[in-house]
Amino acid sequence: MQGRLSSIVDGRIQAFPWASWRDEFQTAEEIDMHTMEWTLDQERLQENPLMTNVGQAEIRELCKQHCFRIPSLTGDCFMQAPLWKAKGSQKISLEHDFRAVIEGCAAVGISMIVVPLVDNGRLENIEQEDTLITFLESQAAYLILSEIKVVFESDFAPGELSRFIRRLDPALFGINYDIGNSAALGYVPEEEFACYGDRIMNVHVKDRKLAGTTVPLGTGRADFKTVFALLAKAGYDGNYILQTARAADDDHAGVLNRYRAMTFDWLKSNAA
Repeated sequence: MQGRLSSIVDGRIQAFPWASWRDEFQTAEEIDMHTMEWTLDQERLQENPLMTNVGQAEIRELCKQHCFRIPSLTGDCFMQAPLWKAKGSQKISLEHDFRAVIEGCAAVGISMIVVPLVDNGRLENIEQEDTLITFLESQAAYLILSEIKVVFESDFAPGELSRFIRRLDPALFGINYDIGNSAALGYVPEEEFACYGDRIMNVHVKDRKLAGTTVPLGTGRADFKTVFALLAKAGYDGNYILQTARAADDDHAGVLNRYRAMTFDWLKSNAA
């Protein structure tokens, strides 16, 4: 996850690393990491390099220099300013922003947008849900043209999330499965996968305490052995994005290396 190779910004576990976003490509290459999920905030949205022609060209050049790919984007901006809760001119402006994000993603080769329906972005009623779905369906042709899919991270219980995602075209819309968030909510992995395992298109690797915050992998409630076995059984062949706890000693590359090794071990145990 972009930002995990940079110092913590304003005490936030996740934020766009304005001061060091270019440096992360070099740092990642040095530890043999070549895939990143971009992070996009509502603050200074239009200034983000993903959203400008000059920035897009620089991103493409950095990817070329460091043998890098950016297949997905976490749209924290949509959670921070959810169009499905807006009205009037504000809603129109946020819809325009969403289309601009699609355009920016297409320009740098991003093929998946994660929309977080959690915290401030949580769907609170059917009206908000209908507003979101109506807008996204109106963008279907543009998503197809741009070769982009939209995946949702949600705190819905398994049955509710299944009901929600089955309202949308499986060719364009899916689920971002966040291992730590599900663990923190106390959800049972077997139940989750029975409800929507076939719609999972992206995975965030994270650990959290029950009803608590992000903690180092293996120290929280997440049952990684079971989750990785279920992902293998479901035939999941997408990315595993390390959205993990930050390093307490500022050795962010070192801790990501350790988390990557742990993730590989879980994957290998299910491939054996």
